[in-house]
Amino acid sequence: MPLYEHVFLARQDLSQAQVDALAAAATEIVENHEGKVTKTETWGLKNLAYKIKRNRKAHFVMLNIECPGDTIAELERQTQINEDVIRYMTIRVDEHEAGPSVMMRKNDRDNRRRRDREN
Repeated sequence: MPLYEHVFLARQDLSQAQVDALAAAATEIVENHEGKVTKTETWGLKNLAYKIKRNRKAHFVMLNIECPGDTIAELERQTQINEDVIRYMTIRVDEHEAGPSVMMRKNDRDNRRRRDREN
């Protein structure tokens, strides 16, 4: 079955619970259409390079998905309709990255540097 990475940006004024609900809704769409989400990562609230729909920040979420192509079409259709999602991108990949993604490793590295400077 094809593998995909689906990343979406949610509005900055949403709470973390609402962002988690968006990720759960995307997971439900995939699972209802014969696919499965193997990993969900919430990268947190980050600054954007430029304003998107009057937002300077956004909540970033990534899903690793195994599913047929028509499931991705339905997921993107539902994502497009949702007013809380300001951008999304789905990419077909040859294999999913094992362990945490680059963004999560970057956060860990930054946190370690801060702790080292404080000591």
